[in-house]
Amino acid sequence: MEVCVTGTGYVGLVTGVCLAYLGNNVNCVDIDAKKVEKLQQGIPTFYEPGLEELLKICIKSGNIKFTTDTISAVKKSEVVFIAVGTPPLEDGEPNLEYVKNVSYAIGEALDTDRVRIIINKSTVPIGSGNWVEMLVNEGVRKAHEKCSKENNINSCCNPGFLVASNPEFLREGSAIYDTLYPDRVVIGTSDERAVIILNKLYEPILQQNFTPPIKELVAPAGINAVPLVVTDITSAEMIKYASNAFLATKISFINEVANICESVGADIEQVAKGIGLDSRIGGKFLKAGIGWGGSCFGKDLNAIISIAKEYDFHPELLQSTINVNMKQRQTIVKKLQQALKIIKGRTIGVLGLSFKPNTDDLRDAPSLTIIRQLIKMGARVKAYDPIAMPNCKEQNPELELTYENNIMDLAKDCEAIIIVTEWDEFKYMNLIEVKEVMAIPIIIDARNIIDPKTAKEKGILHYTVGRSTEMERIGAGIGF
Repeated sequence: MEVCVTGTGYVGLVTGVCLAYLGNNVNCVDIDAKKVEKLQQGIPTFYEPGLEELLKICIKSGNIKFTTDTISAVKKSEVVFIAVGTPPLEDGEPNLEYVKNVSYAIGEALDTDRVRIIINKSTVPIGSGNWVEMLVNEGVRKAHEKCSKENNINSCCNPGFLVASNPEFLREGSAIYDTLYPDRVVIGTSDERAVIILNKLYEPILQQNFTPPIKELVAPAGINAVPLVVTDITSAEMIKYASNAFLATKISFINEVANICESVGADIEQVAKGIGLDSRIGGKFLKAGIGWGGSCFGKDLNAIISIAKEYDFHPELLQSTINVNMKQRQTIVKKLQQALKIIKGRTIGVLGLSFKPNTDDLRDAPSLTIIRQLIKMGARVKAYDPIAMPNCKEQNPELELTYENNIMDLAKDCEAIIIVTEWDEFKYMNLIEVKEVMAIPIIIDARNIIDPKTAKEKGILHYTVGRSTEMERIGAGIGF
């Protein structure tokens, strides 16, 4: 099929590359000429495992092209995806300016040679399907006025189009995998024609009848087909928000339980395993730690709360989910204070900057909250991340932060290290070597990735999240 994807961020580029790999002709559009030039050379503008390799495969096959010309890309296509960003404004609501602009542009590009399916894949407020349809029609009218004036006629042809919702459920760090092997594909539309066309577009994914592109992207065991969920547009939009709200709530819940575990002497790792085996609960997203970050959970929670308030409903559980998450970041700082007493003048190392492993994304990253707090408290802060340091330097030039090249350089002379991101490199670091170069062997393990017994054996004073006070005191005989 001929496909146009507007926007080449996480959702747009991953969607475009995957659809191109599955045999479609994809034109990806972005207004940033420098970004387009890079993509034409096979260079992604963000880090995502497997993306660069898959992008080069699709460029070589000729199935994907990149352009700044929205009109030509739309005219070629049967299906047009809106996948532009909706970053949060200062009040927490999504910025819809990019969606607005691209909807106008799509309307201006439409002609009568076919009925096009315009798919909203950006995460937008509930009810945006109607809004996008209105904006596209305004773009159509603008094009008509120009056509009538140039050709000296009263009216021009009326193009046909359908608007549908197709929310994404991608996780940064596994976005390609999540696109090719999703738990479900959700389509929101009231028109059977859209269902038929999108069913055809997604057929290889729904039927799982494609060859995995690279060995790292082999299908999970037991997957033979993917459910297709067809709803009205509003329900599809709500599915996206409700899914992220529930996952964020689950994380905040387990962190609340972890904090109680510390008080009563229970171990959150054992508690999470015990409750996760209940089929009604499940074990995913029950990992206690520093809480969630990134571009999705916070933005989507704020958006659904804002929507609810428009109808005079105040979702207290969702608001508490946000509050608990932000409070959890301060809990990590308190653990550092518990260990060192005085923070001012101390040298503190931070392992991990990105909000999660396998990405260089720093949006709402817990690391930045903690680093700013430590600097404010008078600490000298050093940081190391295997991927995200260039982004951090560029996006946060004001931070009085020393960037190190590896774990050992970071550990040298540190009086404490905080593990913020659960990169495998940190999980398997040599604790004996780290201890030898530290001024004081204290590790605040905000992701619970180091085994407490191993830390004790190596002489590390190891603070965790959600384990008993006794376990947090292992190695307390170390003098400093």
